Amino acid sequence: MKKYIGIVLLAALVLAPVMAQSRVSPARATISTKLFEVVSDGGSYDAETLCRELEERFEVYNRLFRFNRDTLTGPLKVIAFTDKTAYDDYVKAKLGSTRDGAVYLHYNQADKRELVVHRGSAEEARMLPHQAFIQYLRAFIPYPPTWMREGFAIYFNTLKYDKESRELRYEENLSWLETVKNLGNQHPSLEQVFLADIKGAPEYFQPVSWAVVSFFLNNGGSGDYFRSLTDSFKVLDAAKSAGDNAQAVLNELIGFTTLQSITSDYNAYIASRKTFAELVQAGQESYTSKNWTEAENFFLMALYQKPTHYAPYYYLGLLAYEQQNFDLAERYYRSAVQYGADLALVSYALGINAATAGRSDEAVNYLQEAARVSPERYRERADSIIIRLR
Repeated sequence: MKKYIGIVLLAALVLAPVMAQSRVSPARATISTKLFEVVSDGGSYDAETLCRELEERFEVYNRLFRFNRDTLTGPLKVIAFTDKTAYDDYVKAKLGSTRDGAVYLHYNQADKRELVVHRGSAEEARMLPHQAFIQYLRAFIPYPPTWMREGFAIYFNTLKYDKESRELRYEENLSWLETVKNLGNQHPSLEQVFLADIKGAPEYFQPVSWAVVSFFLNNGGSGDYFRSLTDSFKVLDAAKSAGDNAQAVLNELIGFTTLQSITSDYNAYIASRKTFAELVQAGQESYTSKNWTEAENFFLMALYQKPTHYAPYYYLGLLAYEQQNFDLAERYYRSAVQYGADLALVSYALGINAATAGRSDEAVNYLQEAARVSPERYRERADSIIIRLR
């Protein structure tokens, strides 16, 4: 199964940030480290948890961008509210209107910049990763190329933090893939995307910005693309405008090839990437044709994209059953149930699997469960098999 550079980079993360002594008040706490100053009305535990998460995110970002952290003028400021009214009032006072989940407020004066977070809100999980990356990037380069800012923010949007394990987990963000693949003649030129800060942002700018980032990070056909991208980070200048930085980055990117060649390889890359739905459909077609190896490859790729979706597990269970690997089939089926598969469907599959493996008592239990959950679909079939097993 293909391994993409960006995913491997994230999976390699190992760190244990050390927190400075906290200053706690009854309802408001501040946690300070060299990188962050987090103030939360949720107390010291919430401030420390958020600070740890942001430090881990910072390390992931900087493994790619490799900015010199010593150039920071001070810790990045974060204000966290557990109270929605307090959050809304604070953001409205700054922007004139509120923003759901989280918002980064950028000012020319570095000491006024801050990330504001609504802790525990439904939108926090979606917006915090996006806004946290923007805070990181603009801390070093106040005016980066907009395609780079938005593209990477979307790319990192599915970098999630597990508060229990205190670990970051990444599922590749392909939410815009189908949109980009279907643009056809409406797809803006890469030059329009790269120079949006000079010529104005074209239509579909955000999804294409993500697609460009994905191409440079993950294009397996040429390591030169990844190297040219990381080399372009070195020409970013904190003292330059977004337009000047955009032009400098483009000049660096076409330093080893032409924009036409990049465009051609980009188009081939996008065409080669399959959405989750496309992978599942391709796997189903291969399964129907009894091309087990091809089907397994498609379902494994689908699983790689969405490791918490039930469909790949269920079909991989079917494939393991066909190859008489009954223990593996059972593990896949159980995972399918864990991630939300139809309980009756999988219980029936588990029953057939156990019966074929010679575990009659287990088979009866599974088949009875399928009949109980969905008698209209499985009662008659289940009873027929149970009679034979007994």
